Amino acid sequence: MHYSYVSLALTWVLFLALFPLTFFWLRRAWRILIQNNYSEVALKRGEPPANPKKWAPFAGTINLVAGLFTLWTAFGVVALGYPYDKWSAMAGITIWGKIFADFILRQQAHPFVFGRKKKVAAAE
Repeated sequence: MHYSYVSLALTWVLFLALFPLTFFWLRRAWRILIQNNYSEVALKRGEPPANPKKWAPFAGTINLVAGLFTLWTAFGVVALGYPYDKWSAMAGITIWGKIFADFILRQQAHPFVFGRKKKVAAAE
């Protein structure tokens, strides 16, 4: 099989990216599900939703599943010798699935409000 240098470099980038992705996603799942830290739940423009505790189980599950899938993929490459086609498909589907799932959760947690925004009276 003949690979160009660009293809080989991108393959290594994808493989090496699995490790920090796994770490960050499993750490985020740990913070949300175990430590009840809701500061990273469904952020939109850096702002949490009105009730982050409501969305925490979903965000934690998304991060846990994605982290476990990338962990299994990296393990499969190193220990089980998965072929390139198999592990790159697993990694790609997991990464894109995580991006789409986070987007859907963020859109649900921050609903779009039609009409003019009402001015909030200052608390006295």
